[in-house]
Amino acid sequence: MQDNATEVTAAGIARLAGVGRAAVSNWRRRHADFPKPVGGTETSPSFALAEVEAWLRDQGKLAEVPLRERVWQQLAGHPEGPVTALTHAGCVLLLIHARPTVWLEVSAGSDERLAAMLPQALDEVLTPRFGAMPAAGKGRAAGGVPAAGRGPASVAPGPAVNTASVAPGPAVNTASVAAGPAVNTPPAVHAPASPQLLPSAPLLRGAAELAAETGARQAFEFLLGRHLDANPRQYTLTPAELAGLMADLAGPARTLLDPACGTGALLRAVAPRPDQELYAQDSAPDLAALTALRLALHTPAAVHAAAGDTLRADAHPGLRSDAVLCHPPFNERNWGHDELAYDPRWEYGFPARNESELAWVQHALARLKDGGSAVLLMPPAAASRRSGRRIRADLLRRGALRAVVALPVGAAPPYNIPLHLWVLRRPDQAPVQPELLLVDTGQYATEGRGGPDWRAVRESVLDAWQAWDRPPTRGGTFEERPGLARSVPVIDLLDDDVDLAPARHLPPPAAADGAGALTDVRERLGETLRLTADLTPPPVEADRPARWPLTTVGELARGGALVLRTGGNGGHARVPVLTDHDVLAGTAPSGTLPESDEEAVLTAPGDIVVPVLGGGSVARVIDDATAGAALGRNLVLLRPDPAALDPWFLAGFLRGTANNRQASSYASTATRLDVRRLQLPRLPLDEQRRYGARFRALDDFERALRHVGRLGEQLVRGMYDGLTDGTVAPG
Repeated sequence: MQDNATEVTAAGIARLAGVGRAAVSNWRRRHADFPKPVGGTETSPSFALAEVEAWLRDQGKLAEVPLRERVWQQLAGHPEGPVTALTHAGCVLLLIHARPTVWLEVSAGSDERLAAMLPQALDEVLTPRFGAMPAAGKGRAAGGVPAAGRGPASVAPGPAVNTASVAPGPAVNTASVAAGPAVNTPPAVHAPASPQLLPSAPLLRGAAELAAETGARQAFEFLLGRHLDANPRQYTLTPAELAGLMADLAGPARTLLDPACGTGALLRAVAPRPDQELYAQDSAPDLAALTALRLALHTPAAVHAAAGDTLRADAHPGLRSDAVLCHPPFNERNWGHDELAYDPRWEYGFPARNESELAWVQHALARLKDGGSAVLLMPPAAASRRSGRRIRADLLRRGALRAVVALPVGAAPPYNIPLHLWVLRRPDQAPVQPELLLVDTGQYATEGRGGPDWRAVRESVLDAWQAWDRPPTRGGTFEERPGLARSVPVIDLLDDDVDLAPARHLPPPAAADGAGALTDVRERLGETLRLTADLTPPPVEADRPARWPLTTVGELARGGALVLRTGGNGGHARVPVLTDHDVLAGTAPSGTLPESDEEAVLTAPGDIVVPVLGGGSVARVIDDATAGAALGRNLVLLRPDPAALDPWFLAGFLRGTANNRQASSYASTATRLDVRRLQLPRLPLDEQRRYGARFRALDDFERALRHVGRLGEQLVRGMYDGLTDGTVAPG
């Protein structure tokens, strides 16, 4: 039975049919039998997916809706929201993964029969993996609130202080157990009830079909990935490359904990082993549930996940794990400073209100067994804030903090600052001569949206860590790596600031490397200067001003000689976005836009892009390297008909200063360009091409000048650095 409650927007219809939004608008105007809106707003209506699919087939516009797209639309349009739908789908995919024949049995027949039989089948799979619901709270969340009251129907909200899914372990040291009453709370995932599953029945059947094509784990990863891409501002993600590096730094472990698990990226990065036990907790019940399902599909290891505020209500107080991986929330002031003043976890000092990250560090150490390792992603301020210097000093004295690694800019959100990795180890004995490994990988930052050079980062960090952590190299015998890594005696760091920022303690790069790099930059600068000289425009001969018949961009658009489009506020999150800053600076697309129902305007070779704010006279012709990027805000795209207009001719005349002045309007603080009012002469196509060739030569000259400027800045900066750090002699 098809789900008539699942709705799809015009952008979703366009993706289903493989067309643009404009085609969907035309269908609505031209076809009286096109499905009527069933929801949404007047400007962004939504339609019943079943009706749309039937109409597309009847019109011969679609032989069959792509399975992946149909399942995603069912999930995105679920009446209880996409998170609930994703949780239900994950439960069924886990059932298919563990007991495929049971799924075949319960899915035979109507949706009502499926919803009635599925809870027991799910319970037989979910309970062994995640633990049983407490008898008094079955079907209810903490505090007596129905589980469907807030968030996913199969997620148990509320503080989780102790879960039924925590396996018994060895005797624990009660001094490091978090204070608070032991409350038996539900696991992160439990079987939804039949009424909750009935609206999800078509989605669950579609997810099963997708699992038959790709596998249950791949199907869940696809749906989860699409959900995260569609809601980039709701989640703080840990990039897969960084998660893998953190897992490698922690080393092999049988029991692992992530106390702020988010979407489970860190525990998923650990190489799966059947004898492992994975523990996770997150304050958001939906994230705890999604992490549990993701891990259960990824690994045969035991998965113990719970929802709750980790610092205030630890779900695993008796755990002593081999390793802890954590990407904690940054700069939280409401982390429990007033309530937790006498908590036994603060072995290294009571964190200040603005030092929430140091509370997470000590929580991680309290959940480790002696000799266990923890790796935390930290903001760089945590290494140098004066309010945390006493705790940092005690971590150093007792040998708990082993390494601080500075990552390149762009490694993880927030992408504009170089985050740090702290590698910790719960001391099993007092260090004889404690030292700290400092690593700085800032040199591996790259321009653009691709992030840093992860291969170089990974190799440099792991090589330095493995060389330093081997017993024969401890005690100051680690070979220093200028500009990259150094082992610093703790006594040298215990000053008034206890500043652990790696860049402040590393020696400069080796002289040979610095001099060689500067020589290379100088040679490239010389070659570019010679190229610039060759591109210099020839002497200008005086001539009388030409008197051409003029037209405007607006008239050309009305006549069909060009198409005019404006940049939007949304598109697909995976498509790079050309911003107004990129156009002004002549750089590659660097922006992002959240996914929305608005269709993105994609650039093509020969398009002209014009910024409308700022008062500058700039027009950029799109080349093959930039084509395919989405048009960002405050940009206008002109797509000329090549049989009527030469793109370089058009772009050149749009850049005239007088032309821009007459087409601009002025507010109190900004200048806005009305592109439709820009003028250009009416000339034959051959004459346009003559002008276009000259304008193109000027553009090449301008690009060369920009490159010269960047190389010159690089050379000057390198010379200043070399002269001041002694790697370059003044002679």
